[in-house]
Amino acid sequence: MNIHRKTLGTLALSTFLFVGTFSAAQAQDVNAVAERLKALLATNGMSLEWTGVSGDASEMTMEGVSIGVPNETDKVPLGTVTLTDITDDNGGFLIGSLSLQDYSLTEDGVTMDVNGVEMTGLRLPAEGSTDVVGSLMMYSTFDVDNVSFKMGDKDAFKMTALHFEVDPPADGKPMTFSGSTEGFTADLTLIDDPQSKPVIEALGYNQIAGSFELEGYWQPTDGRMAFSTYDITVDNAGTFGMTFDLGGYTPDFIKQIQDMQKQIAAAPAGSDNSAQGLAMLGLVQQLTFHSASLRWDDDSLTGKVLEYVGKQQGMSAADVANQAKAIVPFGLAQLNNPELTAQASAAVNAYLDDPQSFEIAAKPAQAVAFALIMAGAMSPSPQDLVKTLGVVVTANQ
Repeated sequence: MNIHRKTLGTLALSTFLFVGTFSAAQAQDVNAVAERLKALLATNGMSLEWTGVSGDASEMTMEGVSIGVPNETDKVPLGTVTLTDITDDNGGFLIGSLSLQDYSLTEDGVTMDVNGVEMTGLRLPAEGSTDVVGSLMMYSTFDVDNVSFKMGDKDAFKMTALHFEVDPPADGKPMTFSGSTEGFTADLTLIDDPQSKPVIEALGYNQIAGSFELEGYWQPTDGRMAFSTYDITVDNAGTFGMTFDLGGYTPDFIKQIQDMQKQIAAAPAGSDNSAQGLAMLGLVQQLTFHSASLRWDDDSLTGKVLEYVGKQQGMSAADVANQAKAIVPFGLAQLNNPELTAQASAAVNAYLDDPQSFEIAAKPAQAVAFALIMAGAMSPSPQDLVKTLGVVVTANQ
């Protein structure tokens, strides 16, 4: 099942990163649409195959579709893909709607079911397009009605109403994007780790439910990309959120990454990709860091954990909290940053006294090059990187 996980993960990343009439379409026209879709997926390290194409501009179908990674024999069979309302778009194509038939795959005792997959406003730019985002497949909306994983006859994970929206960049304004899900559920009783099971049961999380939400933007002209919201909420536990803001993620940078991916994909199976890996690492150093944060908003999880640890050690929850307060300053002393140590200690004390929220943020006064961050991490004094990044710790704010 590893190849399928790799394929689906790459497809998800390619999709996330990213409307003249096409009238009197003949067979060669619908084949041109299919071939353009194949070429664009190839730039993102995916291979697309099919057994037949039919239809016209109002509705065309691709039969026997499968998707995978170049030079890998295993492919994910998608079956029939339907494209409707196809129009010309400056030599490329605008797809009103692209939908997949309900999909099911079983391997190693795990069954994955996906249904209601539809993408609208899918743009397949013409080859050689000079558009600033010409090499990217942009879409307006992406929806999946349901995704589920079963182990035997038990539902291990279910997600409903997954929805993404993208407003493409125009008139100098950045592309904005958002995503959410109506909800998800997971059965943690299926976890067979003997150390995790008793903890999960003691905390009362055999069955969990939650949701997620994200928002952000990307400005192609300067490569500024930010996630202003990326929250995962588990009911009766809390919300884990993160944000980040970086620069240098330009169309040229994306093309270099795509070219590198194609080189790696084209290499024979088992090849040494260390050189490409180093080259990829070099590309990442072109980026700049503006800010990032990790935040936890508590909804009873902290109290449950303190109670659990206390019972294991024959202590009260308050005693466990006081013990944690005493340990934190010693743990942070190695950073050799008295100001941050005092700040973090005060935040931990405030949070454990009244668990509401806890946040660690990096907010440098000026953008920091990734090359400098990597050099700092490998220096004899990596603790100086904390100062460079302007790390701050707060609670209940």
